[in-house]
Amino acid sequence: MKNIIKNRVLIIISLASLLLSGCSSLGKGIAEAFLEKEDTDDTRVCEVWGEKFAGLSSQLIQNDGKVKVLMVHGVGDHQPGYSTEFYEKLAKELDLSVTSKKHKNIQLSSRNNPEKPLGNLRIRRYLNKQKTKEFLFYELSWSDITVKEKDVLAYDNSGEYSFRRAEINDLMKRFSNDTGPDPIIYLGESRKSILTSFSESFCWMTSGSWDDLPTDTKAVCNTPDVSSINNDQYAFVSHSLGSRIAIDGMQRIADFLSNGTEHRKVNISVKNALREKTIPIYMMSNQLPMLQLGRKLPEVSGQKSEYCSEQGEKYSERILTKTPIIAFSDPNDLLSYAIPPRFVDKYLDSRLCIDVTNININIAFVYDVFGMGKLANPMEAHVGYDTDDRVVALIAKGVGNKETTADIVNKRCRWIETID
Repeated sequence: MKNIIKNRVLIIISLASLLLSGCSSLGKGIAEAFLEKEDTDDTRVCEVWGEKFAGLSSQLIQNDGKVKVLMVHGVGDHQPGYSTEFYEKLAKELDLSVTSKKHKNIQLSSRNNPEKPLGNLRIRRYLNKQKTKEFLFYELSWSDITVKEKDVLAYDNSGEYSFRRAEINDLMKRFSNDTGPDPIIYLGESRKSILTSFSESFCWMTSGSWDDLPTDTKAVCNTPDVSSINNDQYAFVSHSLGSRIAIDGMQRIADFLSNGTEHRKVNISVKNALREKTIPIYMMSNQLPMLQLGRKLPEVSGQKSEYCSEQGEKYSERILTKTPIIAFSDPNDLLSYAIPPRFVDKYLDSRLCIDVTNININIAFVYDVFGMGKLANPMEAHVGYDTDDRVVALIAKGVGNKETTADIVNKRCRWIETID
């Protein structure tokens, strides 16, 4: 009996290692062989805690402008096109059946250092069948900035060292060498470049129409278009470290608009336009609490009522009218965290006027392993958000809206409304 238990434990440990390695096809095959048969009904949890939200569909209803969404990836090397499956699912959910023949690529550059690589911005255009609604999806690939710094660890992936490891451990080590350094690098000298990459991307978002965008060239965004900011609707979608980049990026833009001396009149007009906007951020595998460790508090915190209430003394100094954060977290994602209210008050800039909706959602299936306990693939729980139909539907059509909420959300998700 002891030997049987010992063997099962070894199988579980080996399986967990395979799942952690991200080798999904091999992990799936082993899982099907050793795990109990999965229930025919999908019983994965989906709980929404917070105020109702309308999703991107509500922004498409507004006829004056376009809806523009910026995707910011997390750790690890990402090639242009990494978000294709996500934005195609999103377009289908939004009933956008017309698209551009080609996407546009802009090699991002800074006017202060034109030769320094800042990553790639890929843009795809979608419209509804009547061509009355327009949706532009901006995909930022910033990992070109960090890839050279990770060359320091390249020797560890060479045959000289890798052959000494067990095969599964080697896969895990390669994955660790690709993803682990990025949060550390972000705290160093490359942080400014990554945030410049974000601000350049946001600038291109606010720069007019599809026809105004260059393609397949290196370019610097000169000046945001105030009329575009007034008319268009914006949103961010981020994953893991990308959420920290989005928050820091907006604070950096606000500081520049408030303190920058160059083009002072333009800065004031852009700032005035932005502070009338509501820009939601859909955060997948949210890591804001973990990525706050070791960081200073923002210059402005604990003053939400002063900046975000119309009766507040500093209402005119806000960055945005509102920043709704919709934070998706799988409890089996080892790198994801919910955002408690006290965290927002203490650690996030009050001028962003942030409200949080936490979504507790099982991305990975949970299996019963030989009656000895339950196991979920932590890798799938971390990287599977953008292909999950419930996540896509929530981003597209929100929750708590009787006429517009998607059927899959009504059937598979539970909404718990929170009030003051």
